[in-house]
Amino acid sequence: MADDIREMSFEQAIAELEQVVGQLDSGDVPLERSIDLYDRGAKLKAHCEVKLREAEEKVEQITLDAKGQPTGTRPAEGM
Repeated sequence: MADDIREMSFEQAIAELEQVVGQLDSGDVPLERSIDLYDRGAKLKAHCEVKLREAEEKVEQITLDAKGQPTGTRPAEGM
C-alpha cells in the first residue's frame, strides 16, 4: 500500500475514496487514468477496512449487575 495512504486517518481515506469514485463515475477519465484511479481506490478501501476493524476491536460493552448498575466493560461480541 502506498506510504501516503498508510499515514491517512479513516476520514482522510474515505474522503479521497469518495473523490476517486466520483471521478470514475463521471466517465470523463481516460482509460489509463481510470486504471490508476481504480488501483488507488482499492488501496484506500483496504486501508479504510483495516481502520474500521481496529476501531471495532476497541469497542466495549458496559456490563451491568442484577440491579442495572455498571460493573465494568467487556469486548463487544461479534466484532
